[in-house]
Amino acid sequence: MVPTGAYGSWPSPIDARLAAAHDGHPEYAGMVGDEVWWTEPRPTEGGRRTLVRRRADGTEQPVLPPPWNVRSRVIEYGGQPWAGTAEGPGGDGPLVVFCHFPDQRLYAFEPEGGAPPRPLTPLSGVGGGLRWADPVIRPERGEVWCVLEEFTGGGPGDVRRVIAAVPLDGSAADDRGAVRELTDDRHRFVTGPRVSPDGRRVAWLAWDHPLMPWDGTLVMTGEVTADGPFTAVGPVAGDVDESVCQVDWAADGSLLYASDRGGWWELHRLAPDATTATPLCGGREEEFGGPLWKVGLRWFQPLDSGLVAVIHGRGATALGILDPETGELVDAAGPWTAWAPTLAAHGSRVVGVAASPRSAHEVVELDTGTGRARVIGCAHRDPVDPAYYPEPQIRTFTGPDNREIHAHIYPPHNPDRIAPDDELPPYVVWAHGGPTGHAALVLDLEIAYFTSRGIGVAEVNYGGSTGYGRAYRDQLREQWGVVDVEDCAAVAEALAAEGTADPARLAIRGGSAGGWTAAASLATTRVYACGTVIYPVLDLTGWADGGTHDFESHYLHSLIGPSEQAPGRYRERSPLTHADRITAPFLLLQGLDDVICPPEQSERLLTRMAGRGVPHAFIAFEGEGHGFRRADTMVRALEAELSLYAQAFGIARDDVPLLELKK
Repeated sequence: MVPTGAYGSWPSPIDARLAAAHDGHPEYAGMVGDEVWWTEPRPTEGGRRTLVRRRADGTEQPVLPPPWNVRSRVIEYGGQPWAGTAEGPGGDGPLVVFCHFPDQRLYAFEPEGGAPPRPLTPLSGVGGGLRWADPVIRPERGEVWCVLEEFTGGGPGDVRRVIAAVPLDGSAADDRGAVRELTDDRHRFVTGPRVSPDGRRVAWLAWDHPLMPWDGTLVMTGEVTADGPFTAVGPVAGDVDESVCQVDWAADGSLLYASDRGGWWELHRLAPDATTATPLCGGREEEFGGPLWKVGLRWFQPLDSGLVAVIHGRGATALGILDPETGELVDAAGPWTAWAPTLAAHGSRVVGVAASPRSAHEVVELDTGTGRARVIGCAHRDPVDPAYYPEPQIRTFTGPDNREIHAHIYPPHNPDRIAPDDELPPYVVWAHGGPTGHAALVLDLEIAYFTSRGIGVAEVNYGGSTGYGRAYRDQLREQWGVVDVEDCAAVAEALAAEGTADPARLAIRGGSAGGWTAAASLATTRVYACGTVIYPVLDLTGWADGGTHDFESHYLHSLIGPSEQAPGRYRERSPLTHADRITAPFLLLQGLDDVICPPEQSERLLTRMAGRGVPHAFIAFEGEGHGFRRADTMVRALEAELSLYAQAFGIARDDVPLLELKK
């Protein structure tokens, strides 16, 4: 007989260290000849990311030992940090160019040569220095073309971005003048170049403040010259109210791009010499793209055959093969429900990264000739009996004004315990970051950490989330701190009303923009018994006035409204303004190296809460930025969060350190 235990008190084999060890996932898959390479997290090695190589014979090995860390800081969120070619200048194996996180220099590495990586770009002592992303190796020119982000002063907005050519011979390692600029800096933001099959033309994306890339972008093209900048540069698609999230070339020289001008990110084709693009999959009301949070993301990949590999879906996503001539779309078979925007291809092989509710992110290969999809890297292995995993429910709730709210509900689940018949479970509402983001339907051991102990989790894709079309995304325009707060509360209250959750034991948690939503919820509602606020935005005026990085420095123009038109709204919406209204206990977690949501905002909240009698705790982590990457950090954060819930919900647990709550 399965013993009875109160919700939240259940023992679980999924401890915080196990969850931390499986945090993060492979990213930036690519092909180097017929080999598949990708980046992979190492939480126990200081949170670095290494480069992993899968040889043609199936053997898999990390390429770069510590302390090498393959990660870019362009626009702070980074982007594609590496590129490779099958034959290096020595002719005895591949050449890889990558960005090293600590100094942000580009390095060249020939793994068969035995020599360590050699620098290709110089250091700069000005502001944030020189940064690089989205590289494309041009071996016939002896160069790598990529995005250059160059700081011109000490402020976060003292920066310019261009497409540049870096010599592969290392001649620019100590000479900024040897870097050849291929575009001017007329646009604030650019992506890396995509070169046409004949090598004569290039395409890239560009946008300017106050737009974010999911608001409006331009598709730029230019002609390649022998040794100068691109010529005949101009826009061929996009607008201030049209978001294009990716552009590339088809084998026949057509330009392919994913645009949301029809209300959904859909694939369009601009044939050679044509002036009007043709939608390739219109009317499906699903997304074939997403928000460009990092430079160089790939939701589609043209194939040599003329077919196009595409990631598409509404909420959940699938990998499909699209025939541009007929519009026929055939999906790959498999359990995966979320595909990362990192497609690559070689011949008939397509490679991506995907996960499901029963498996973490894996490197998956699709053979378009046979239709077979298989895992070839980072294969999921259950660290515990999968009977302890939660079973998600895909739900749609009704919010204010009868608007739809999408959510994933993870009820408490543990094969070793059942709850008393007369008890309802506590639930924690998870607000994702962004806020132009999306909570994917995938196995997350952090969620399982709570559900296996008897605490339910509700992931809310509130209005403003991606994955459901532009109209759903636009619900948050000038409504940040309103719609997100209302939608999270509506889901929590609906779960309580239907008898799924205990109305007296509801909590909210979130990081970054989700931290804003959590803090705003505690300040403006009485729905939650406690909350966990992680590296949050708390003061809009300070955040917009030089208090964050350049990429998001005008984000509030759309989320709140132009500051010159609605200055009062900036103050009224800020949780810091209403700190006196926060009465529920909370945990505040902050990385001290965070330049996106700086510690100063958290410190100001603590000052206002001092002496008010509200139980709270603050944990600051040295060496952590925006997003925790070190295993020890994640362990402490998870255990502290569980201790908060145990104290707020009246749960007896002695297997985690007691979180000291001050008043």
